Amino acid sequence: MASFIQLLISGLATGAIYALIAVGFTLLWQTSQTINFAQGEFVMLPAFFVLAAMNWGAPFWLAALIGIAAALVVLGLLFKLIVVDPMLRYGVLPLVISTIALSLLLKESVKDFYSAQAQAFPPLVPDADVHLFGAVVSTQSLVVLGVAIATVAALHLWLNKTRTGRSMQATAQNPALARILGIPVQRMVLYTFLVNAVLVAIASILISPIYLAKFTNGETLGTAAFIAAIIGGFNQVRGAILGGIILGVLDNLSAAYLSSQYRGAFPLLILIAVILCRPQGLLGRVEERTV
Repeated sequence: MASFIQLLISGLATGAIYALIAVGFTLLWQTSQTINFAQGEFVMLPAFFVLAAMNWGAPFWLAALIGIAAALVVLGLLFKLIVVDPMLRYGVLPLVISTIALSLLLKESVKDFYSAQAQAFPPLVPDADVHLFGAVVSTQSLVVLGVAIATVAALHLWLNKTRTGRSMQATAQNPALARILGIPVQRMVLYTFLVNAVLVAIASILISPIYLAKFTNGETLGTAAFIAAIIGGFNQVRGAILGGIILGVLDNLSAAYLSSQYRGAFPLLILIAVILCRPQGLLGRVEERTV
């Protein structure tokens, strides 16, 4: 029982990070029909922003703020202006190809200009263990889970309790009607890209002390979050959260109790099962499109 609790908590922590990244996928899709296949590299890059700031002498807390600010500019504003806006007018497929090319560019750039070796990343809290119901749980997992939950809760409150958040949701649901009602649609879309940048930066700071800062981190994280978004429902934020939690927990439990050799296959099996039984995702809604 103790080992199960330990696996469950670590799985929840991993799933919470998947959820943060998956929420970014769904927000971009809802507001601008953007599928960002560079999302994994977007999670990888802020860790190197933080390390670069620390190399310049900044303490960790200031370096983390600098990393989030750099992510807002590079992964939010510049990504929208330089990549999405010019390509989206030609359709979704050219944009998808562009984001795939961007993912390769970011990965190889970090490899060539920073380091091809894994870099140690400062832990959020001192390394210690907590005894919970007979299980030994690392404080790192608890902090990751707590910060991720707080981030998702803050996002939920902002989207549902503020005028800007409700305007973003209206833009996501019906941009044409939102424009008629006087909502600045383009500004709301930009806010979505900035929110995604903040989410991936927080995910990067949470995951890097565990996985280290590596230029290859984006491959695993991006794929897992994309699968989580599809499992939960690509057009629902709460679906992305649910998909991330399910994927993180089942990934840990399956590796421990079934087989670690086929750990990478279990998310794909879950994905296939969901697509066959409920194509719109567990919490997704069916979208009708005119052909």
